[in-house]
Amino acid sequence: MDRLEITGGTPLAGEVRVSGAKNAALPILAGTLLAGGPVVLSNVPHLNDVTTTVKLLRRMGVEITFHDGLRLEIDPTQIREHLAPYELVKTMRASILVLGPLLGRYGRADVSLPGGCAIGARPVDLHVTGLRAMGATISIENGYIRARAERLRGARLVLDTVTVTGTENLMMAAVCARGESVIENAAREPEVVDLADFLIRMGAQIEGAGTPTIRVQGVESLSGASYAVMPDRIETGTYLVAAAITGGRVTALRTRPKELDAVLQKLGEAGAAIEVGPDSVEVDMRGRRPTAVDIKTAPFPGFPTDMQAQFCALNAVASGTATITETIFENRFQHALEMQRMGANLSIQGNTVVCRGVERLAGAPVMATDLRASASLVLAGLAAHGTTVVDRIYHIDRGYECIEEKLLQLGATIRRLPG
Repeated sequence: MDRLEITGGTPLAGEVRVSGAKNAALPILAGTLLAGGPVVLSNVPHLNDVTTTVKLLRRMGVEITFHDGLRLEIDPTQIREHLAPYELVKTMRASILVLGPLLGRYGRADVSLPGGCAIGARPVDLHVTGLRAMGATISIENGYIRARAERLRGARLVLDTVTVTGTENLMMAAVCARGESVIENAAREPEVVDLADFLIRMGAQIEGAGTPTIRVQGVESLSGASYAVMPDRIETGTYLVAAAITGGRVTALRTRPKELDAVLQKLGEAGAAIEVGPDSVEVDMRGRRPTAVDIKTAPFPGFPTDMQAQFCALNAVASGTATITETIFENRFQHALEMQRMGANLSIQGNTVVCRGVERLAGAPVMATDLRASASLVLAGLAAHGTTVVDRIYHIDRGYECIEEKLLQLGATIRRLPG
C-alpha cells in the first residue's frame, strides 16, 4: 500500500485550486440513473470513490465516457441490471445512494449493505423506512436490501435523525413517484442542495432543498442535462487548516466561502487573518502559533464532522487547552491515538477529546484509519519536526484529489512512496 512521507516545519504559502466535491459528485452520479437521456457532468473529481461509482454504474449497463479528465458523459438509457454487488459496495457507503433512483425509476433494486470508513454505525434504517412508506416492499436477505415497487407513491417522510444520504436517497426516489412527497427534518447540507439543483435541471419539481422541509412533486420522467459539480468545502477547509497549522498563508481558489462560515469562524478564533472573495478564501497566520479552539460538530450549518479531525491536529500544536466534541458519529477519534505517537497531548473522554497543545510534534510512522483521519495526520506531519510517514493512504485517495501535488505547490516537503 502507498504511503506519504512528509518532512514538516515549513510554512505553506501560495494558491490551491479546489476540486469538485466528492460528497456532491457521488449522489449526483447515482442520480443519473433517473435520466431519460444523456447527462454531461463537469468538475467531477478524480477520486477512488468516483472510480468505484463509475464501475458500479457501468456494471448496471450505464455507458460512461471520460472527456478532459474532469468531464463525464453518461448514458443511462440501456440499463440491464438493477444490482449493486457486495464486491463494489463494501468499500464505499455512498453506494447505498443507487437504491432510491433504481427503485423510483425501474421499480426494483438489489443493493448490498454498505461499507466504507470505520467511523461507527451508520444504519440504513431511515432509507428503508422511508421507501416502505412510499409503497415499496423491502426485505434484507443475505446482506442485500431487496426492494420492489410497481410505482412509488408520494408520502410524508419524517426522519428520526438528520441524515444526508437518507435525505438524498428519498429525494431521488420521490422525483418519479405518484403525487407529492414531503421530507421533514431533512439534511440541509450544500451537497443535498447540489443534488436537488441537478435533479431540477433534469426536470424534477423540488422545493425547499437547504431547509428542514423538502417538497417533491413527482413527475412522469426526467430528461438528460449538463451540470457542474460544486466545489469541495471539506477540501477547502483542509488546505486552510494546513496554512494555519504551519503558520503560513494559503489562498483556496474556485470555492464557495459562504458554505464555510463555521470553519472560518473557528480559524479566526485560532488567530488567522481571513480574507474572503467571491470564490476564494485566504488564511494568513503570519508565522504565529494558533490558539486552541473549542469545537462541537453539528449538522449544517453547524461545524462539519468532516473537519473535526483536521482541527484536532491544529489544536495539538496550538497554545492553550480546548475540547472537541463529536455529536454525529461515534468511534471517530482514532486519529487522536495516532497523533499521540507524535507527541500530541490528547485525551479521549467519551465523545470528547481534550487537547492540550504542545509547541512541536515529532515526526513518526502513523497509520490512517479513515478518510478525514488520514488528512489530519498529513496536517500533523506538516507541522511536526522531522519526518512523518502516513500509511494506508488509500483512505485519503478516496476524498482528496492529488493531495501531495497540491501540497508540493504550496511548498510542502512531501512524496508518495509506493507500497
